[in-house]
Amino acid sequence: MDKLNITIVGIGYVGMSLSVLLSQEHNVVAHDIDEKKVLKVNNKESTCADIDIENYLKEKELSLFATLDSKEAFADAQIIIIATPTDYNTDTNYFNTSSVDSVVDSALKFNNNALIVIKSTIPVGHTENLRKKFNTNRIIFSPEFLREGQALKDNLYPSRIIVGGYDEQGMHFANILLKASLKNDTTLLFMSPTEAEATKLFSNTYLAMRVAFFNELDTYAISKNLDSKDIINGVCLDERIGSKYNNPSFGYGGYCLPKDTKQLLSNYDKVPQNLIKAIVTSNETRKDFIANDIIKNKPKTVGIFRLVMKGASDNYRSSAIQEIIKIILDKNISVIIYEPLCNENFFIGCEVINNLNNFKLQSDIIVANRMSNEISDFSNKIYSRDIFNEN
Repeated sequence: MDKLNITIVGIGYVGMSLSVLLSQEHNVVAHDIDEKKVLKVNNKESTCADIDIENYLKEKELSLFATLDSKEAFADAQIIIIATPTDYNTDTNYFNTSSVDSVVDSALKFNNNALIVIKSTIPVGHTENLRKKFNTNRIIFSPEFLREGQALKDNLYPSRIIVGGYDEQGMHFANILLKASLKNDTTLLFMSPTEAEATKLFSNTYLAMRVAFFNELDTYAISKNLDSKDIINGVCLDERIGSKYNNPSFGYGGYCLPKDTKQLLSNYDKVPQNLIKAIVTSNETRKDFIANDIIKNKPKTVGIFRLVMKGASDNYRSSAIQEIIKIILDKNISVIIYEPLCNENFFIGCEVINNLNNFKLQSDIIVANRMSNEISDFSNKIYSRDIFNEN
């Protein structure tokens, strides 16, 4: 396969992992509006916490360059991949796709030939709307299925490669991803862009449903003074159920699951459903339950150990613990936070304590979504629902 000029817009964990993956065989330009991210890429540093990305940047010969300039990024590209963030807008009841839409607009202005591939999560039907708006068939959708902290690994060993586009361009792009991977038996699926968009939202909503199920099992066990671990082990030994995504938590959070479940629910307008709404509301119920379970211990000072919700993560966007903090604060209970990634002195009205030992000593109860050896010496103070000591 000849070397291609590929531009990747958005250097978060999706764009960063794709940039590293594809720059092994192709000339990749990473484009972002964040100068710090651009400088990091050009200094061979990762913009996200991912050990594989960090190692590849150090050890592999990559044809990778980052720029802030849109014209420079788009002009010579043969493929333009959009990996900018989208978010659910509670006011409009839909995804905010402005970042994707503006990139499509710029890409079409600066480039008359490139295939535009949307990797950002978007509402069902949005690709077709963009095709009609800009009167072009050069836009396709290809969902990503990546885990934070393991994004490059999931690109190297993909569970499946899905392209929303049946034509030769879509098949060509799928084979580019396949050739860059290290997995020999990856399934390629081709479907319409709208079906691919739905696949992404239903996949993430199913994962959220599984998280919510085991969290509700755990809520029941706590309420009835039963052993969650015994029940979960008994349930998950059924091979039809399996033991993945079964570790109780304070609720699902992060980049994808909260916004994608709400977006899918909004797509059900005038379509009968009960389960999708329940998945969304279950997460809120769980956070309320956890907060009240902490409050009933009557602590004077609650210590929050990490805003990130799992190990090897550098993101606490939409983390469940933030809602729990707000509920505790409403009860006039003091809350302090230990989070090395937070550079502020205060976060949502709570003091951020940088010294871990001081944090542990000041806390009457230490709340940890996931256990860590860093706090094991104060095990008598810890409140956690981490049963299996895994993410």
